[in-house]
Amino acid sequence: MKSRKSGVSRVSTGIASLNKLVGGFKEKSINLVIGGAGSGKTIMAMQFLIDGIKKGEKGVYITFEEKKDKTYSDMLSFGLDLEKYEKENKFVFFEYTPEQVKRIITEGGGEIESIIEKIKARRIVIDSISSFVLLYKDELARREAALFLFELINKWNCTALLTAQVIEEEKIFSELGFEVDSIIILYHAKRKGIRKRGLEILKMRGTKIPQKTFPFEITNKGIVVNTRGIFII
Repeated sequence: MKSRKSGVSRVSTGIASLNKLVGGFKEKSINLVIGGAGSGKTIMAMQFLIDGIKKGEKGVYITFEEKKDKTYSDMLSFGLDLEKYEKENKFVFFEYTPEQVKRIITEGGGEIESIIEKIKARRIVIDSISSFVLLYKDELARREAALFLFELINKWNCTALLTAQVIEEEKIFSELGFEVDSIIILYHAKRKGIRKRGLEILKMRGTKIPQKTFPFEITNKGIVVNTRGIFII
């Protein structure tokens, strides 16, 4: 179910080509994926969750921006039947406002914690953390809220993947960068009228990371990283 790399227990990212580069996420770690609109953050997050379900690790998806029906429909084009997994009690979709999550965190986990305990979830996605962090007026309050959220995730014994909008990259780095276990950046740049995608592993604790950015594609099976290529804008 889990692989090992350098003596550290690992959880698959859900992307075989990315696993080849880093061996997967550290078990029970908190991982941040940053990218702009259309860069592939949600697809990556769903691949991570569905990979876990296929390995017997139930998942929870919390979103502030995506609608359930649209998300389920979009993911079917990648062969990911979320409705099926939901009916089998292997997957739970939460559609919240940032204010609702703020209240849940204040209450110490609330409904989310109850569901995680009920289904014994082992993977969790929050898409995207940007909306939640920006609820707080100053940097100290944002950092404290994020730390409290991370403490809850750690208490739930889940491996977590959080997404963030690239427009808030500087804020995210300064307030969350030192707290998360890994940071992956997804690029979606245009050159001469053509969009190209790239993936950079900026940080991953306890892991020797590649010092280059790789091109990737979004296929009908999800994200595929070209581990031999170099992303050039």
